[in-house]
Order: sequence, then structure tokens, then C-alpha cells
Amino acid sequence: MFNLVVVRTYANRTKNLNEYQRLVEKIITLENVSLVEFLGVENIHIKEVAAAFPRSKIVSRGNEIRINGSVPEIMKISSIVDSLLERYQRYGKITTENIQDLVGSVEVPEKPTEKMSIDDDSVIVYGTKGLIIKAKTANQQMMVDKAKHHDLMFAIGPAGTGKTYTAVAIAVKALKNKEVKKIIITRPAVEAGENLGFLPGDLKEKIDPYLRPIYDALDDMIMPDKLKFFIENRIIEIAPLAYMRGRTLNNAFILLDEAQNTTPMQMKMFLTRMGIASKTIITGDKTQMDLPKNQKSGLTDAIEILKNVRDICFVELDGRDVVRHRLVRDILAAYDKSST
Repeated sequence: MFNLVVVRTYANRTKNLNEYQRLVEKIITLENVSLVEFLGVENIHIKEVAAAFPRSKIVSRGNEIRINGSVPEIMKISSIVDSLLERYQRYGKITTENIQDLVGSVEVPEKPTEKMSIDDDSVIVYGTKGLIIKAKTANQQMMVDKAKHHDLMFAIGPAGTGKTYTAVAIAVKALKNKEVKKIIITRPAVEAGENLGFLPGDLKEKIDPYLRPIYDALDDMIMPDKLKFFIENRIIEIAPLAYMRGRTLNNAFILLDEAQNTTPMQMKMFLTRMGIASKTIITGDKTQMDLPKNQKSGLTDAIEILKNVRDICFVELDGRDVVRHRLVRDILAAYDKSST
């Protein structure tokens, strides 16, 4: 969340004015906000607000906005700043048009002019650059719904069905709503036709290409500065599956992606990492295994073993859920036909 913190409010001792008419100063501290994006180049956004209230003085210094004026105007200006912060939180940006819409109103609204509720069930999370992330298919919506009531979910389907992206969005929403304290996302580092040893760089640089889809999804959902803060402080952790061994993961949302490339022992190890107040989503595609020949997949093994365990849910996605290029659905159908 973006915090709106009132640091200090005091009244001038001006004679002949009642308490409501006295001049006051209010200081608003901006936290976890890109100052350039929120304030605008050369503070143009704050200048727009100031121009609408010529009897008040509004000054921006660093991450503080200082407002001097009468109580009624202070209340209106604070409401506008609060609305702009809420809009920034939802859409990752504000424009001069947004400001003009707010200051041009006879009554300053308490919330942004958009009617979209932050609790709208159709929205998983409000992403960056105005992106609104929703379930796009019935099975993706099923993932969202079942995640609310199950601590462990398997989401299985072919490439392009949005299972990983939807799972990441569900986890980000839980973090933003403070339902969990951290997100842990992991993948098995299986060499899909390539040899890790011949890739340049240290272990992290060798592994990062396998985790790139996860980073891409997070880039859509969390502002860059905040995402950097989360990763540096291990609030969001992205790591190879081998790094999970020996850990107990409490108060966390845990995602295992590309689970078809786990061995049965790796899958058992991962499943037993769940700690108190944790939720887990496992995603995988049974048609794209990169394991050595004759090696059983931990995903198919777990589905068979756990299919009758209470409170574990399974969501099957298929070609109807493909949300990539329109040809992907036809390509999958052709491959399915050729294998029968």
C-alpha cells in the first residue's frame, strides 16, 4: 500500500477567526511511491493542484508535501492527494487530466472518479502502467476462486493457458492484502535441451533465464522500485527448487512452476516445506517434460497419490484457456492430434 502519513498539523494563533477558519499546516509524507511519477516532472502535478487553490500554499520537498491554508481547503487538498495516491496504487500512474477532473469537481470526491472498486472480485490485482489483471477464462477464474478456500492447489495445463501468470497474480494479491508476509517462487532447474555448465556467469546468472517468466509476470504487477525492495529484502524470493530443501516456509505464498520437471523425491520435498499460515500453488504441463528418459515426473506422481486427499484441489486448464497468440491454440490442437 502507499501510505499517506500526516506528520504534523497545527493552527496559527490568528485573532478573530474561529477554529474552523484558522490557518493550519499539514505535512503529507509519501512512502513507497516513485516521486517523479507521482509528483510529475518538475512537480507539475502538485503545481496543478496548487493552481486550483490560490489561497493556500502547497510546496513539495523531497517526499513531503506541505500544505498551508484554512481547514476547509486543507481537507479538500488532502482528499485530492489521497485520491491521487489511490489511483497511483491501482494504475501505476497519474495524469494532469486526472488532477483536473478532481479539482474541477464542485465536491471533491473521497475516492477516484473511476467506479472500479478495489474489492471487485473480477480483478485479481491492479498492475503497473494502468494494467488491470483479471482472470480471462473460466478455468483461470476457477483458480482464483479455489485459491480462496484451499491451501494447496495443482493447476495443470498446456503452454499459454495463463496458469503461471494467474498463480503469480493470486500470490501478489495475497501479499498486498497482508494475508501472507512473503512470496516464494521456485522452479526446477532442468536443462531443457541445453547444458547449464556451458552457460556464462555464476550460478545465479545461469539460473535466471529459467526464472525469467516469473520476473516478467512480477514486472506487470508491482512497481519497479517496490519490486526491487521486495526482492532485496527477501519479501519476494525467486529461487531454484534445490534451495528449498531443509526449509519450513511459514506465513508465505509458495509457487512451484514447471512442476512436471520435478522428480517424485523433489516433489515430496517441496510439498513438505509448507508451514503455518502458508498457501501453495503448483503449476505444470504434463505434455512438456524435460526429464531424462525413464524418469517419472513428480507432478504426475503427486496427482495420482494426492487425488483423494481432502482440501487439496486440482484445476485442469486446456486449449480453451490459451491467452497467447491465436495460433498457439491451433498449434496445441495439431500436436494433440498427431500424438493420438
